[in-house]
Amino acid sequence: MTINDVISSNKINKMQYDVIIIGAGLGGLTAGAKLAKEGKKVLLVEQHSVPGGCATTFKRKDFLFEVGLHEMDGFQKRDVKSKIFRDLDVFNNVDFVKVPEFYRFVYKDYNIVIPHDPEEAKTVLLKHFPEDQKGIEAYFYQILNAKEINKKNEEKEERNLGEFLDSIIKNKDLKLALLGNLGYFHDDPYSLSLSYYSMAQGSYYSGGGYFIKGGSQKLSDYLSRFITENGGQVIFNHLVTNILIEDDKAIGISYKKNNTNNILTAYANNIISNSSIPLTTNTLLPKKQRDILKPFVDKRKIGASLLTIYLGFNKPLKELEYNYYSTFIFDDSINNIADIKNNNQGDFKNRSFTFIDYGQIDSALAPKGKSVGVICCIDYIKDWERLDKKGYVSKKEEVAQIFIDKLELLIPGIKSIIDYYEVGTSKTIKRYTLNPEGAVYGFSQTPLRAKLEPIKSIKNLYFSSAWTKIGGGFSGAIFNGYLCAFDIIRKK
Repeated sequence: MTINDVISSNKINKMQYDVIIIGAGLGGLTAGAKLAKEGKKVLLVEQHSVPGGCATTFKRKDFLFEVGLHEMDGFQKRDVKSKIFRDLDVFNNVDFVKVPEFYRFVYKDYNIVIPHDPEEAKTVLLKHFPEDQKGIEAYFYQILNAKEINKKNEEKEERNLGEFLDSIIKNKDLKLALLGNLGYFHDDPYSLSLSYYSMAQGSYYSGGGYFIKGGSQKLSDYLSRFITENGGQVIFNHLVTNILIEDDKAIGISYKKNNTNNILTAYANNIISNSSIPLTTNTLLPKKQRDILKPFVDKRKIGASLLTIYLGFNKPLKELEYNYYSTFIFDDSINNIADIKNNNQGDFKNRSFTFIDYGQIDSALAPKGKSVGVICCIDYIKDWERLDKKGYVSKKEEVAQIFIDKLELLIPGIKSIIDYYEVGTSKTIKRYTLNPEGAVYGFSQTPLRAKLEPIKSIKNLYFSSAWTKIGGGFSGAIFNGYLCAFDIIRKK
């Protein structure tokens, strides 16, 4: 549809805004909140029925299930997120619960609980790997001084995480232990940017980890409400169909209510796309602009997705003498960090996984006497997209039983207290977020990313999602949204 087609349509609802935002993920919500606070007239259009993207919850029976958040990196002094949350008055409206440990690592004979405090973490690791003291010190020096090191090395060729660990550590099991939570960022240490990983991992060790009490929907709902309370407008259940271009600049959008054909339009001086950059490029833009952006997008690799099994228990797991919040279980078939990628892409029977017990903290996700947990692993759309409906349902059940059996080995008796379970795959994420391949972290943060040219801009069009420079995760999306808002605020 061209701009002339839209203008000539009889089904037009013309409205003029300062900023239109496509998508109510955390990036779009943060950008919208900041812009509304600064007096901009904001319209945010979201295709789902609730705000948040992956920062949402859903209810089944007595249980409130957290879609994506296990822990948010903490609020240390230099944490930009703390500044953003103070600016938007988040801390006075959303409660954060500190999680007890960074993670527990279970692999063969190892059972290691790693604290968030870096000095305590060093002590724990030295107890298990005393021969690698220099390597442990080098690892923590890298991640705790990442900003300064990255700035110093910005002219040098980017290294990958796997090569860095190989250069400082001899014990292959220590390397695996340090990569327990690799799934927070990527699926392969040998294609993950060291500088990106260091900044993100260092933030967990510097500031601790936190969960949003009541689930991440609380944060998303608050930011959505903040926009409307500051004069903005948020519309749900509406799908943006086109970004309107005139004289080579973005001037508005066409959109429609879900399951209808009535095309509406809205116009603004600035358009922010919080949808994925591939979706924006391939679907929302006219051919001319699509052809301009496509070469920049095609150079970037789409990241992995996640599979999650949501579990409702009829009692707290502490009654089974289980006392860990976050446990990463590496399969015995992994012998070194080079095996991680193949394991993530291999048979579900051997795939490593994570178990989060939200009942270990005051999460407010289940009534008293019950609890909620999730099993999570790396996932790919190729495992699901060719199945028909019956085959898809059948495979989800098969995979659920595989991981529940694994969980029973970790926590004997847990199968008997499962009151409800449900499986979400990469296909599920794609359906609710429209992210290609169900990617949860946007583009892969490879060492090549530093060399790639920035994605060429279309005048008046901005990107705020996890697919932009800073990358994915809750913090990445929040940073991206805030920076995007400032680009518009500073615009002459």
